[in-house]
Amino acid sequence: MQLPADSLARRRLGPAPNQLFIDGQWVDSRSGKQLDCVNPSTGEVIARIAAGNVQDVGLAVAAARRAFEGPWRQMLPHDRQAIMLRFADLVDRHYDALATLDAMDMGAPLARLQGGSRQRALGGVRFYAGLATAIGGQTIANSVSRAMASYTLREPVGVVGAIIPWNAPLGSALCKIAPVLATGCTMVLKPAEQASLSSLALAELLAEAGVPPGVVNIVTGLGDTVGAALAHHPGVDKIAFTGSGPVGQSIVRASAGNLKRVTLELGGKSPNIVFADADLDAAVPGAAMAIFGNSGQVCAAGSRLFVERKIYREFVLRVVAYANQLKVGDSLDADTVLGPLVSREQMERVLGYIDIGRQEGARALSGGQRLVEGKLASGYFVPPTVFGDVDDGMRIAREEIFGPVVCAIPFDTIDEVEQRANATPYGLGSGVWTRDIHKVQRLTRSLRAGSVWVNCYSVVEASVPYGGYRMSGYGREGGLQSLDAYLETKAVWVNAG
Repeated sequence: MQLPADSLARRRLGPAPNQLFIDGQWVDSRSGKQLDCVNPSTGEVIARIAAGNVQDVGLAVAAARRAFEGPWRQMLPHDRQAIMLRFADLVDRHYDALATLDAMDMGAPLARLQGGSRQRALGGVRFYAGLATAIGGQTIANSVSRAMASYTLREPVGVVGAIIPWNAPLGSALCKIAPVLATGCTMVLKPAEQASLSSLALAELLAEAGVPPGVVNIVTGLGDTVGAALAHHPGVDKIAFTGSGPVGQSIVRASAGNLKRVTLELGGKSPNIVFADADLDAAVPGAAMAIFGNSGQVCAAGSRLFVERKIYREFVLRVVAYANQLKVGDSLDADTVLGPLVSREQMERVLGYIDIGRQEGARALSGGQRLVEGKLASGYFVPPTVFGDVDDGMRIAREEIFGPVVCAIPFDTIDEVEQRANATPYGLGSGVWTRDIHKVQRLTRSLRAGSVWVNCYSVVEASVPYGGYRMSGYGREGGLQSLDAYLETKAVWVNAG
C-alpha cells in the first residue's frame, strides 16, 4: 500500500489495497466484495476496502496460530523489543501520512491528530516495547517442603482477535498491536468498516520493522461478519474489543464456545462535575472540550455536565459562548476544531437524539441542527450543542449519544451530585472541577468510574490504566495491569529432594 505524501492534496488518496493482509501477504477476500470508504467531510468515496467473510477469518486465524507456534514464540524478549522500537520509529516517520488517512477516513481534525494524539500513539508503542523485557514470574516460598521449589512463569495467551472502533482508528490499532507484540502473542485485527485505511497502512510498516508473517493479520469487513466470526472462532484465545455495549454483550456470549478471554472497553455517559469554587477560566474550556473534542465521538466524553446551582447560569452561558466560537469544518483544514461525524448514519443518530431532547422539554442553547452552509453541505456536520433544562430522567441524560451534545444539569450539594453522578449503568470516565481537596478526596473514592480526572478531562497516557466499571466493560488498556489479559500464569513445582 502506498502511503499518501505529507503534502497530500485535498480529497485525494494514494492507491490503497482492496485486499486483506494475511500471513504477510496481500490477498483477495473470498467473497470478492468491497466496501466504500467515504470522506465524511465531503460525502465522497475515497477508496474501497475488501469485505472479508468467515473463510477469510479462518485463514487469518490459521496464519496467526502457525506464527504463534513457530519461531515468534521462541524469539527472545529483547528481539521483540527491537522490532517494536523499529516499528515505532517507522510510525513516527510516516505519522503525518497516517494522520491524514484518519482525517479523511473518519473526519478527525488533522490539527488534533498532529497534536497530543501523536505523542500518545508513539508513546504507547514504546511503553510496551519497554515492558517486553520486563515480563517475569515470581519465586514462591511454599510451606510443603524445604526440598520443594515453587515459581511461576508468564506465557503468552495465544491468538488474539482485536476489534477496534472508528472514532480513533490509528490510536486504537496501535493500542491493540503493542501489547500483542510485547507479550509474544499473535493477532487478527479487525478495523471498523467506517475507518480501515490507517490500519491497512500499518501492515506494511509492521513488515518493514521485521514482524514475521502471520504475527499480525488484518481482515477488513463488516462487524456482524468479520467481528462475529472472530468472536466465535475456536482458534482465537482472546478477544480485545473496543466499541458499543450491545456488541460487547454479543462478544461475551460468543466467547462461551471455547471460554475465550475477553476484555471490553465500551461506552459511557460520564459525569463532569463543576463546583462553584473551581477555577472557571480553566473549567469552561475543559468542560466544553470534554464533550466536543472529536465531535463528541469519545467513549468517556463528559456528556453530563453537573454545575453547582449558584454558578449554573453564568457557567453554562460561558460554555455556550465557547462552543459557538469553535470552528466546525473539513477535517483537513488547519483551523478546524470540530470535524464531521463519521457517517451519515451517525449524524442521523445524533440529530435524532437532539429531536428527542426537544420533545422531552430540554432547551437547545446552542447548535441543535445539521450544518449545511457552503462547503459543509455535503458533509456530516453537527455543531456543538448545549442542552439546558435537562432532567436526569430524560433519554438525552441517560443514553450515550456519541456526538457533540452535552446536558447541563444544576445541583446543590455534594451528597446530591455524588448520588446523581453514579445513577447510570455506565462507569468509564468522570471529572471533578474544584479547589477543595476534601471534595477531591471524597469524589475520587466514591465515583464509580474507571478514570476520575480532577481539574482536567480525558487525559490518557499508555503508562496509566484505562477502562470501565459496570456496563462500560472490564479489563484495562495501558499500565502494567493491561498485560495480564495477554498472559497466562503457570505454576511450576520442582522436587529437589
